[in-house]
Amino acid sequence: VRFSNGRLRRSDAMRFTVYRNRDTAHPRKKHRRILVSETERLSYVGNNFGSGVLKCNSLCRYFIGVLDKDSGQMEVYNAEIFNMQPLLSGRKTLCLTSAPELQEKEARWNLGWRLSRGSYYGRVQVLELLTNFPFQCKVSSVQQCDLICFSLAQMDLCIEAFGTSKQKRALNSRRMNAVGNDILNTAVTKAAANIIDAKGVSALIQDVAQDDVQNISAFLPPCNENADKPENVYKFEDILSPAEYEALRIPAAAFVNIIPEEIAKKTEDKSHCSFVLEELKFLPADEKGRDHKARCLWFLDTLIKFSCLKVIKKKHPMGPECPHIISRKLMKNFTSLTYNNGSVQNLVSASMKAKITAYVIALALHINNFQTDLTILQNDLKLQESRMMDIAKAMRLKVSKAKGLPGLENDQNHKLGTLSLPLPVQKPSGNQRKRRKMN
Repeated sequence: VRFSNGRLRRSDAMRFTVYRNRDTAHPRKKHRRILVSETERLSYVGNNFGSGVLKCNSLCRYFIGVLDKDSGQMEVYNAEIFNMQPLLSGRKTLCLTSAPELQEKEARWNLGWRLSRGSYYGRVQVLELLTNFPFQCKVSSVQQCDLICFSLAQMDLCIEAFGTSKQKRALNSRRMNAVGNDILNTAVTKAAANIIDAKGVSALIQDVAQDDVQNISAFLPPCNENADKPENVYKFEDILSPAEYEALRIPAAAFVNIIPEEIAKKTEDKSHCSFVLEELKFLPADEKGRDHKARCLWFLDTLIKFSCLKVIKKKHPMGPECPHIISRKLMKNFTSLTYNNGSVQNLVSASMKAKITAYVIALALHINNFQTDLTILQNDLKLQESRMMDIAKAMRLKVSKAKGLPGLENDQNHKLGTLSLPLPVQKPSGNQRKRRKMN
């Protein structure tokens, strides 16, 4: 365990209790645990489910070893880390048993309070005591149990009257550390008003949009804003290294000498993406240019196919024909590691798919003289148009409308992305400009 508000000095002074979910048949609920600990001043609680759970338990696997001093052998057990937080609740429920049961066994309040054995508080006396508080109590009878719901202030009065010394110390600590909600809200409102007055609403919206652009920019290819030519903005060497480019010679050989009948068959089988099938019809006549474009198209097709995967379970996900250096590049640069079912897996997450999209666009720009149909790439990558436009604008492309290529989605307006100098200034995405104005 670890504590959110400090470090533990004496572990022998702690008492821990573990609760587990009763639904042992449910695949996820059966692993849920709640850990409760008590100190002299506060009670702490932690769990391994919900929004506040520690991410380290899903990324790493923890063990605890118990050493047998006699045999010298150690037994290893699975372990989890719990983040213990102080229990400061604002509303509780108190359950009091009926008067006859109070005579037979000790009255236990579910908050941990105890009435000493031998003392007698009847139902009427206890209710009269609670209704004398300057707060309204809601009382409902459930068989032989009186359910009383009351606020934190009433609980504090009960602690002052009947609480143990440990609970009274916890109450004093909470009161000393408490910050009035009105004071806090006033301070936050004042600070927000000062920021709005200083920068203005439009500037704040621009800052939010800039943050969104920066989040996407973290997955873009290296950009040279001071480039003198479009081909130097996103350098080809940053997309494919010389060694990787050389390794593409063998698998791309099938594209070099392809004939129209083979292209028609591949189009019918949909064995490649639409962008690649269309570009194969326009391979250069010279041998060097034809080989270069074939290598680029083969790698672009591999990137698009790789983006459609979710969890990478195979050692060579793109098949044996894919060179080892390319497979290693895909696994290293375009996947994120995740821990699941006791093993580490490679995952093509949403952020990694955005990165693949950026590299596909950059490579398509080099193939098509720095102007490409973004709608065709969007359909191949199975992305929403807004997501594709955000990535394209983050790459500083000029987006314009264009008619689609013959036979390819003629019924929709195609978006053309152009990389030209000077690079345009980054602007907020469309969803930021459509926000409603706040009065």
